[in-house]
Amino acid sequence: MEYDDFINLVATRAKMSTEQAATVSRATLETLADRISAGQAEDLAYQLPDGLDDHLRKPPPHRRQEHAQPFGLDEFVRRVADHPAIDRRLADPGVRAVLTTLSEAVSRDEFEDAMAQLPKEFRQVIEPVGADSRQRRR
Repeated sequence: MEYDDFINLVATRAKMSTEQAATVSRATLETLADRISAGQAEDLAYQLPDGLDDHLRKPPPHRRQEHAQPFGLDEFVRRVADHPAIDRRLADPGVRAVLTTLSEAVSRDEFEDAMAQLPKEFRQVIEPVGADSRQRRR
C-alpha cells in the first residue's frame, strides 16, 4: 500500500481531511510504538510506506521506552487526542480508521502478532475488511 492510499483510506473511514488523516495516522502509529514491543513495531514499520514507517521505528526521544507500556484502548485514544495537532473529537474515529487501515496495509501474520500484544478491546474497533484486501495481504 502506498502512503497516499493509506492516508486516503483513513480520511474516508474517519470522515476527515487528508491533512487531518495524516496527522492522526502519525500520532496513532507513535502511540502504537509505545504500546507494543520494539521488535514488533519494527516488523510492522518494515511493511509500511515511507512517511509512515518511521513513526513506528523512532518515537520522539522523550517517549522512547525499552519495553512496551501496558495501557488499554481508552488511554491509547487519550494519548492520540493529547497530540497538539489533533482535534480531540477526531481521535477516536481516527484511531479506529488507522488500525483498520493498518490491518490492510501489512501482512495478516504481522498484524495478528501486533494485536496479540494488545488487549482484546482493540480488536473491537477494527472494521471488517473486504475479501479483496485480504487476498492482497500475504
